[in-house]
Formats: sequence, structure tokens, C-alpha cells
Amino acid sequence: MRSWPSHVAQRLLTAVRFEPWWNACFVVSRLKRLNWRFAALAGVMPVAMLFVSIAPGQEVTPGKDQDAARKQYSEKIASGYNFRFGKDLPFAPGNPEVQGGGFIQPGAFPNATYCAHCHQEAYHQWRQALHSNSFREPFYRTSVNLLNNTKGIEFSRHCDSCHNPIGVLSGALTENSQVDRKFDDNGVTCMVCHSIQGLKSTSGNGGYIIGVPSVMVDENGKRIPGEVPYDEIIKHPDRHSRAVMQSFYRTPEFCAACHKANLPQHLNDYKFLSAFVTFDEWQNSKFSHRNPLTFYPGDFKTCQNCHMKRASLTMPDYGAKNGTFASHSWPAGNTAVPFYYGFDEQLEKTIKFLQAGDYLNVDIFGIKKASEEQLIGPLGSVPFHIQPNDILDAYVVIQNKNIGHSLIPEVRDLYEAWVEFTVKDEHGKDIYHSGFLRPDGELDPRAHSFTNRPVDKDGAFVDNHQVQTIHSVAYDNTVQSGRSTLVRYRFRVPADIKDSITITAKVNYRHLRESYTNNVLGKHHPAYPVVEIAARSRTLRIGKNSPVQPSPGDNPDWMRWNNLGISYLDQLQYGAAVHAFSEVVHLRPDYADGYTNIALAETEWEKYRSARNAVEKALSLSPNNARALYYRALLERRAGESDAELADLEEVVQQYPQSRDARRELGVTYFQRDDDEHSMQQFQALETIDPDDVAAHYNLSILYRRMHMKKQAEQEQALLLTEKADPEALTSSLRFLSSHPDDSHESVPWHLHTDLPNDESPATPK
Repeated sequence: MRSWPSHVAQRLLTAVRFEPWWNACFVVSRLKRLNWRFAALAGVMPVAMLFVSIAPGQEVTPGKDQDAARKQYSEKIASGYNFRFGKDLPFAPGNPEVQGGGFIQPGAFPNATYCAHCHQEAYHQWRQALHSNSFREPFYRTSVNLLNNTKGIEFSRHCDSCHNPIGVLSGALTENSQVDRKFDDNGVTCMVCHSIQGLKSTSGNGGYIIGVPSVMVDENGKRIPGEVPYDEIIKHPDRHSRAVMQSFYRTPEFCAACHKANLPQHLNDYKFLSAFVTFDEWQNSKFSHRNPLTFYPGDFKTCQNCHMKRASLTMPDYGAKNGTFASHSWPAGNTAVPFYYGFDEQLEKTIKFLQAGDYLNVDIFGIKKASEEQLIGPLGSVPFHIQPNDILDAYVVIQNKNIGHSLIPEVRDLYEAWVEFTVKDEHGKDIYHSGFLRPDGELDPRAHSFTNRPVDKDGAFVDNHQVQTIHSVAYDNTVQSGRSTLVRYRFRVPADIKDSITITAKVNYRHLRESYTNNVLGKHHPAYPVVEIAARSRTLRIGKNSPVQPSPGDNPDWMRWNNLGISYLDQLQYGAAVHAFSEVVHLRPDYADGYTNIALAETEWEKYRSARNAVEKALSLSPNNARALYYRALLERRAGESDAELADLEEVVQQYPQSRDARRELGVTYFQRDDDEHSMQQFQALETIDPDDVAAHYNLSILYRRMHMKKQAEQEQALLLTEKADPEALTSSLRFLSSHPDDSHESVPWHLHTDLPNDESPATPK
């Protein structure tokens, strides 16, 4: 039997005694697995007695009485509410909006247990999912309580607009609030999401428009507030569906309302800073089909396709279709919350999700002897020799192959994904080990991790996720969707080695980093799960090594070279990138993107003539290829071929009307041709795609002024001043890096990991 922490046991007892009937049913099933005597001590009724039909709550009065009650409630809240950021911004620094204005009574939102009567599967999954635990769990509460205590509860509207929407919309987040906050334990309930009637572009920070919480519309399509008798829903399922479903619920833009965030000046008293942009990362990925510049093609997938996959029912649910139900567990990467609460089912789903997909490809691409310049690779496909005492550099390429966003997304300063690299002798003894966990649970500080380091104005690391103090990010080792990174390791082959060495590279994941978990729970907590997402091993024999058959999960050699080239490109090593991409077209002379990649690298390297030759070759293989046309247009601009540049970019926009890059560059082309009208149209379209695009603000401020649209020009100029980067913020980053040598080492794109003497400082590889 699993050993349960005392806080979990207490939570179970509390749930059984005080929570709604459905929670109690779940807890009883949990207790049955643990110890029925424990359940009996809690005074639990038999399970059969708990499953009884419940009547709708009486908190909400329908019709005109409800409208009057809401108005009365809203006026009462407003009379004592802290409108710190203005009467017109009641929920700032968050971004939600209420149809008709004002505040909404907490009781206006039908409780999740009400929905559970007909949607048992949805409720069961939701109760263990992150949405239902988004506010109460201690990891979030630690950060938000620090914000409350240091700046004031009104500032936490920024966070709670997504983590506790009912608290924000009801006006509970103000000093001396009298609002009954019994909703806190339920986080994002069914009727929060299913009451959203519109979206505020893709601005995030809770950028949704909430309507009257309703499970039914009347015969005229008007929303009926609050709960209604179940038999009415059964009689009119179409009217129920019209009330609780909108077509945009199935779009990534719906998720963007909360899975995109910025830090506004309202919050930090500094300036607008982008926080996380999961939606933007998806939009720029191969899965969105909105970006022509991805390195690989892919099938169209939304957030829901990955995180709400349909599965067979385990409980009755009227929302099922053909015996399947869209997951309301939303499995992703959070293993900490289900582990903390003992939600084994959710934890199992999360771990399975992390390991099930072909998300990452780990490739031990090659080795380089310290005494030689040539990179030996791809390993497995070429012969080579190694000897005792050789100093070897191992080149490990991590490909973000099938994740629709970065590795890691969102609050990557808290999450922990890293490469564990080992070299072992034939007896399994460590020769070199990077990325290990120390006895205290902390990660090896010299591990290669996919993280960032936010710092405050004084250059100190922002711990405990105190986002209101962030001024800059010292470095960011994120791997964007569809891209790759190269991690280098140096070690010495032992002098007494006889047979072989085995190299292994793994990508491990833990939620959260140990120091943050310690801050929340103290140091004496159970070890939180570490999940291996992907791994690859290769055995190198002393002496001669002949080519071997690839393993089933290996990429073909042309793709291995391509991923190496992408890694070099992102590490600013353009000559090496051109060499890698040249190997790609040698292996696949029909691969148009290989030549486009050469052109991209050579353009960055300022070798424009050869870049032009490469992109023309790509277009000869794939006429009208949008990616090649885009890069050719940039070369045509440099050559002064404005008409050709315009034609190519117009074709790219026609193929990809939601491409940020194509819209931006076409706007520049029109601008340079003094075609203000068409230039303005492109930048307006760009601003619709990304409301925080600084280039759009800058150019529109000029264009509007030229066209005597003074008010619009001033608005764009204000957005530009707010959102453009602060050049002085770099000073904070440099202060941090100068006093943190391990982080400074990691911030160098081509850094080298080693424990050999005199190799601590990174140097640019040749």
C-alpha cells in the first residue's frame, strides 16, 4: 500500500465530511483502496447511499429577478471595491471582461457537482485535473500569496483571472472583501469555460468575455441564468448545447485566453514584458499551418487535438459521442499537483502523456577527437577508431520533433527539464556523468537544462515566481517547436579501458525544480516524480568501429544532418550550418528545403550571392514554394529588385494569410514603395495576428500620422513605447551572469560540458 503524507490524509477526511456529494464519492473510492477503517473513522456513509439525485441549487433566481439581484450585488461590491487601475479596468492587471459590465455573484455559476449529474465522466476527470485545482494547490498559492502580501490583493487579479476566475469576476479580490470564497477549491469550473461568449483577440492574461452563466437558452435564444431542472435540459438538449458550447471552444485561440501572458505595467510598475507565449509558439509551429518558415511539414493539430484526445468512457456522460469523450483531464506536464494530492489516475495519465508521444528525438550524432578537427558522424553510419586516453567531444542533438510549443513552455523558470549524459565502461561504472540529481534532490548545477533565468532590476534571480519583480531574462535555453539544439560533452577515455564505453543521453523532466518545491513544502518532502521523456545510447568499442544498423527510433541520416544544421544555425555557427545542410542535399538532392536552409544560413553569414544561388535551386525543385519565396524576397530586397520582392511576398501571403513574418515583410515592402494604404493593411493584419507585435505598432504609428489619423497614431505610439524592449534591461542580465558562473557558461550558445581540468571556460568550436 502506498504511504500517504499526512496532509493528503487530512485532505481526504476534510473532503469526506464537508465537500459536495460527488467529491465524497470519489474520496470514498480512494479510501477504500487505502483503508476502509480509516473511512469509517471519518463517519462516511456507504457508497450506495451517497449516489442520490440532487436538486438544483436555489442561489440564483431566473429572469428579471436575477437581473435585479445581479445589479444589486454589483453595486454593493463596487461601493467597497478597490478600483486601483481605474473604474474602466475593474479586473486589471488581468484582462477578462463581463458582458454588460459589473460583477457576477459567485452563486450565479452553477456548481460543478450540478453538472456532474449528467456528466459524470467530465466531472471525474476535471476533479483531478489542473483546471479544478488551479487555485488551491500550494505551489501556485505560495507565489500568489507573496504577491498579495508584498503589493496587495488587487494585483493578484493578474494571476487569478486564469487561476480563480470566479474570485476575480465576483469582485472578491479587494481589501476586506465580504465575498464567501467557498469556490476557491474549484478553480476553473465547468461553467467558467462554458460561459465564455467571446475572446479579446489573443492578448492572454484571461482575455475572455464572460456571459451570463447559463446551462439553457429559452425558445428565443436568450440565456437563462443559473441552474434549471434537469428534466428541462433532457427535453431541450439543443437549447442546452446552445448555452454551453461555442464553435471557438475548439480553437487554439480559446486556449490562448489563458495560455498566453504578459506582465503589464499595472503589475510591475516598470513596463510591458512578455511572460509566456504558448499560443504564439503553436502558431509558429508546423502544426498550425500558418507559418511557411518551419523546417519540417506536419499535420494540422490544435491544442485540443493533443490535450483533449477522445477516449472510451469509464462513466456515464451525456456529452459522449459514439462511446468516447474528449478528455477533461487535459494531460500535459504537471506531475507535482496530482502527486501532492494523491491523484494516482491523473499522475498516471500525465506520465503516460509525457512518454507516449514521439515528442523528442535524442541523437548522439557524432564525436570529435580533441587532437583532430573533423567531426565523426553520423555515428552508426561511418567507421572510426578510438583509443584509451583519447579526449572525445560528444555531439548530442535534441530535436523538438512533435511538441506544438517550446521545450519547456510557460513558466519555464519553475519547470525542470534537462539532459542527463553518462559515459560508462563495460562494467557499468561511471566515467563521466552530467545532469545527475544530488543527494539533496537538487539538479547538478552544470547540467544542460531547458530553462531560463528571470532577474530583477538589481540582477538577482527572481525566485518563487515573483513575476512582478522581473526586469529581464539573463538567458533562455528553450528549444522551439520543430527546432533542434546541440549539446556538447567532453570526457577522457580511461587509460585502462579494454573493451568499450557506452554513451547515453536522456531528457528528464520534473515538475517543479527542487529549490521551489523546498520553498513551498520545506526540505523534508517526498521525492517528486522524475520522468524520462526520451533517450538514446551508443556503444563505442576501443579500436575499430564499423557502421551498424540504425535503431527503430533513429532519424534517417539526411534528417540527422538537417537537425545538426538547425542547431548550428541557432548557435550562430553559420559555416558549420552550411556544411551540415550541404550534407543534407548530398544525401537528398531532390530535397528543396535543404537548399533553402543553405540559403538561410548563408544569408545570416552575409554570403548573399551563394545564398541566392541556393534559393533558386530550391525553387527549381519546388516551384512556388512559400518558404523559398520568402527568403528569396529578402535577397531581392537587398539587391534592389523591388517588383520581384513584392511579387514573391504577395504570393507567400496568399498561401499563408496568417503568417506573421510574411505580413510584416510585405508591409515593409509596400512602405518602401510609398504605398501607404497597402502597407497599413498589412500591418493591421499583423496586429490582428499578434496584438503585441512591436513592428506593427511602430509602422502603424508612422502610417496613421501620414494619413492624418492622429488618434490612431497616438494609440500605436503609446503601444510602441509600452511594448518595445528596454535597452537598459541588459544591465540586469549581465549583473546576474557575472556573479553566477554556471549560468554564465550556459548562456553561451556553443558551451561545452566537461569535468576535465582547464576546460571550464567555453570557447567557440571550430
